[in-house]
Amino acid sequence: MSTSTWNHHHVLTLADFTKAEYDTVLQTAASFQEVLSRRTKKVPSLQGQVVANLFFEASTRTRSSFELAAKRLSADTLNFASATSSITKGETILDTAKTYLAMGTDIMVIRHREAGVPQAIAAEMDRLGVKVSVLNAGDGQHEHPSQALLDLFTICSVIDPENPRLELLKNKKIAIVGDILHSRVARSNIWSLTASGAQVHLAAPPTLLPQLFADYVSDEEVGEGERETRGQGDKGERGKIPNSQSKIQNRNLFIHWELEPALQDADFVMTLRLQKERMTGHLLPSLREYHQMFGITCTKLQLCQPNVKVLHPGPVNRGVEISSDLMDDPEFSLIQTQVTSGVAVRMALLYLIGSGKS
Repeated sequence: MSTSTWNHHHVLTLADFTKAEYDTVLQTAASFQEVLSRRTKKVPSLQGQVVANLFFEASTRTRSSFELAAKRLSADTLNFASATSSITKGETILDTAKTYLAMGTDIMVIRHREAGVPQAIAAEMDRLGVKVSVLNAGDGQHEHPSQALLDLFTICSVIDPENPRLELLKNKKIAIVGDILHSRVARSNIWSLTASGAQVHLAAPPTLLPQLFADYVSDEEVGEGERETRGQGDKGERGKIPNSQSKIQNRNLFIHWELEPALQDADFVMTLRLQKERMTGHLLPSLREYHQMFGITCTKLQLCQPNVKVLHPGPVNRGVEISSDLMDDPEFSLIQTQVTSGVAVRMALLYLIGSGKS
């Protein structure tokens, strides 16, 4: 497994990933997917290294996936839970990280409800001059890089199981539907999917559409309830993108306030959980009305391509963002495949940032 096209000491965001680096992750994950299909599912790649899972926020899939990935690579693991830690006694997050550093940790996997915590810990490790790598496992409403990469791997593997690669998604239409306002998953997926050349269509009620995107949609109507945002370099410039979003220039990103235009001829549909724990206002009339307007069902999928596939990062509110029968339908649903892909992708990330430490 070559790391010649890998230049990351930390993985904090996908905004700075190159196409070659995406392909490095996909190809490395494909190799580990093959390892996971063997009778003996362990490799000695990170033997002697310590991976600390510092989860300051509740998690099932991400935490278990990282723990299993580290063990499959023969690393030693340390698991942190804030509810039973010295955080409850007043210890700061940085002091907690330094405690794990003193125990010989090589890689820290950080999840926190506040944006910027993994970046702060990475900056502190760099200031101290240690070789500890930090991997962002989800921070507030900012990003969730490993989830977006496993989504990318899942989609590319559906198209070409033997050789998943970024170019497979060029000109594919991918709809992301739901609570985009509170979703770090959506933000990371926008970086990865638009980098592939896919057409990414965001669909949500106006109250769940991030102001970050709503402020910069085109003044010209593309269709009822639908607006479009494109980079400044496009011919026939439409929506201006601010400095904070300058890297999305020249990428196919579309915004809809109705579901149907986003689903029309879509190749993949990614529906997002309504994150009620992060909602501070009355953003929806009711869950029932949301399901009627934006919930994904077998009937609504008739607007898509015949071989459309559906993804969801989990956990799922059955009967809200997706119907229960569709979630369990193996013809359309990739939800369990995403969970399986997560172990291989997280093995790839741990291997890539840890392979130079041995």
